[in-house]
Parts: sequence; C-alpha cells; structure tokens
Amino acid sequence: MIWWHVALPGVLAITGLRIVLLAYNRTDLFVDEAQYWLWGQELSFGYYSKPPLIGWVIRAATDLAGSDAPFWIRLPAPLLHGVTAIILGASAARIYGARPAILVALAYITLPMVALASLLISTDTVMFPFLAAALALYIRLLAEPRWFVALLTGAALGLAALAKYAAVYYLLCAGLAAVLLPWARPNWRMAALVLLGFLFTLSPNLVWNVFNGFSTVQHTLDNADWVRDPGARASLNLGGLAEFFVSQFGVVGPVLFGALLAMTLRWARLESEYRLFLLFAVPIVAIVCGQALLAQAYANWAASAYLAGTLCAVPWLMGRHRAWLIASFVFNGAISLILPLSTLAADSLRLGGNLALERYVGRVEMTGEILDAADETGLDIIVASDRDVLADLFYSGRYHPAIVYAPPTAGRAPHHYSLKFPYPGGTEPLLYVTRSDHPVPCPEDAQQFARVAPETGAYRRHPQTIYVVPGDCFSGD
Repeated sequence: MIWWHVALPGVLAITGLRIVLLAYNRTDLFVDEAQYWLWGQELSFGYYSKPPLIGWVIRAATDLAGSDAPFWIRLPAPLLHGVTAIILGASAARIYGARPAILVALAYITLPMVALASLLISTDTVMFPFLAAALALYIRLLAEPRWFVALLTGAALGLAALAKYAAVYYLLCAGLAAVLLPWARPNWRMAALVLLGFLFTLSPNLVWNVFNGFSTVQHTLDNADWVRDPGARASLNLGGLAEFFVSQFGVVGPVLFGALLAMTLRWARLESEYRLFLLFAVPIVAIVCGQALLAQAYANWAASAYLAGTLCAVPWLMGRHRAWLIASFVFNGAISLILPLSTLAADSLRLGGNLALERYVGRVEMTGEILDAADETGLDIIVASDRDVLADLFYSGRYHPAIVYAPPTAGRAPHHYSLKFPYPGGTEPLLYVTRSDHPVPCPEDAQQFARVAPETGAYRRHPQTIYVVPGDCFSGD
C-alpha cells in the first residue's frame, strides 16, 4: 500500500471542505489577523511582536488573489495545515509504515487546534509546515548523517522560527534526546551544520532586531515577564496551571492528550521511536506548564508539541487501544465539523444568551461608527487608544481618507501601532477614541461626540467614547 494514495485524498477532501466553508465565514478579522495583514503592507525582516513570515505569507496570498478580503487573508491557513499533515504522514511512513502514516495524517488534519486554526491565520499555522519538515529531516539525519541533510534541517527550523520563536523548542528537545537516547545523538559535525543552517536562515530577523531595539525579543520576554525579575514578578499560579493543563485536552482532543500522558508514565516500556517523539512533545508542554504556574499561559502556547505528539500517540493507540483511537477520530472529527459550521452563523449563534463567537464579530461595526463620526465632523485624523480598535481601523478603514494614529507614548511602545504610527502632533482638531472608562488626555478641551456601546459583539463589555479634541492636547507635542 502506498500511504499517500489514501492520505492525500483524505487530507485534500477535508481541506477543500474547509475552504468552501471559509468562503461563507461571517466572523470579522480578529485583532491579531488585522495586525498581521498590516505587517504585510510593509514587508520587513521583523515586526513589533513576531518574526516576519506571517506578514510575507499574507502579502503573497492577497497579491496573488488581487484582493485583501478576509477570505484571502485566511486562505493560507487550511492550505498550510494540509501540507503539514502530509509531511507528518511521510515521517510516520518512514518510521512505522503505510497504515500508521495514513492515520497520522488524518489525525493531524482533524485535531481541534487545527480545525480552529484553519478558520483564521496565525503564526502557529505558518510555523507548522516548516517545523514538521525540520522534524522529518532530523529523523533522516539520524539515519543518514550527510552534510546537506543537516543544513536543510537547520534551514527548515530557521524558517519555522521566522514564523514563531517557539520553533526554538526543537533545539532544546533535540539536545535532550541526544542526552537520553544514544542512537538519537548526531555527531558534532552534523549538529554544528544544523545550527549553522538555523542561524543563517534566521539571521535577517536577528539583524533586524539588533537595529530595532530587539523589539520582537522584548515582546517575547513580555509574555514571560517573570524572567526579567523573578523575585518581584514570579508567583505561584496554581489556578492558571490547572486551567492551561486542562485546556490541552481540548487542544488535541481528550484521547490523544490522554495517550501522551499515558505514554509518558510508561516511558521505560516504550519503543525507541516513541521515546524520541515524546521528547519533542512532552518537554514543550512541561515548559509552558512552568510558565502557566509562574505567570500565565494561553492554550495554544504548547501547540508545537503536538506535531511530534501526533506522531507518537496515533501509532501507539493503533497498536494497543484501537477502540480509543476510533473514539478520538469520532470526537475530533465532530469538532472539526462543528467549528467551521458555527462561523456561518457567527452573528446569531448564541450560548447562554450571548453570542458564541462574540470575540469575532462586531469589530467592523465599531469601525463603521468611528468612520461615520469622522465623516460627520469633517475631521480626517483619528487617534485611538485601544489596540483592538486600531487594528480594525487600519484594516476596515483602509479605503477611507482618514489617517489613523496611536497616542504618543513615553518609553517603549506597548504595541505595533504605537511603534510605527504614533500621532506626530499638530494643531488641527481630531477624533479621539478611547474606552468609556478611560480618561481623556485634555478633559477641559475635549468635546464628547458619541458613545458607542454595542449590545453584542467584541465591544459589548468595552464600549468606546468618541471625542473631538485639539491636536495639541497630547503630552509631549
């Protein structure tokens, strides 16, 4: 049996269905997606909070399509996950054979995290194909220690890191595997070539960081701010740890995550290939658990663990617990169908009285209210204090004549808009938009024009107030 004769049609069918449903998706671009689109408008080797690859991918997709509608911005997501599934299938075929390869590819493409990430564009999604390729090449390198395989392994990992720095976890995992598994220990020459390929590929972003105050690195440290001052900022957050750990059962499905836990407990009795893949999965989850315990961690922060996690959990279940593997496909398959279908009714589907996808609707409407205010007042400068509002103003207001800025700030910029689009100052009146419970920079001269308080959507809990203020009211102008 040639594994991809079965796996490829299955992956293509699921990906094709996702693309069709994506065309009818009624959610607005999320704040991060709108920001990634904006990055792509000015191609660079780095951006405020992430490496550059996601901006490049979105720019390529929208240029090829001749449109920057949400569908085209998000289209790379299901396509990239389809590619990742096939690469993982190829790795499984090399290690286990044809049948496990088919199941690994299909298991990955139906993971809950993949189903969700196929509905929007994210840095994890752009990272995954290159991370899967790096793992596949590393497996080959251990069997065939050749210089070009080592360089390709490093280059693939470098490309993954150009999407998200979480790819660096794989260097730590490879080092741990070399310590614990003698057969997974490449010689020093091969290891050096992997590192050389990695650093060479990542070097444009490293140089960009040097000339931009290490902006991306600083933001990465912000996500783990206890690192800067452990004595003052680190504290035990047992609730956060429990929340993150439980969330992982939803990220990859309860059966597959449960299988990874069971395999970890049975480490001494596992075959060597299972141990290798576990070492590229479990340490990542453990590191993020540590972050959750000391501060906080979002559910997707350990997503890179589940490429290798799928490569070990699925074949292990196939050989020992087939009924559980079937149950996993049923559960994850149902989630994979429910999630995209829910976006078709994003503006009406309710749970407990509120919109189920509240965070993903109402953004365009808020921008429309603000732009209407600009038209009514005849003002062509808008300054907004809220990053979410700024993100959609730049995207949804891209064809409006108004110029959008962030308020000027002292010290390090808190986000991309503050870094690249600070209000330069002036005397002409402008619109200032801020959360209704936030102060106005010049209250004695500010005139309230409107208050926007939606009853549903992303701003239901965060109403905005629109003021007309003098252009010179911001401090430091």
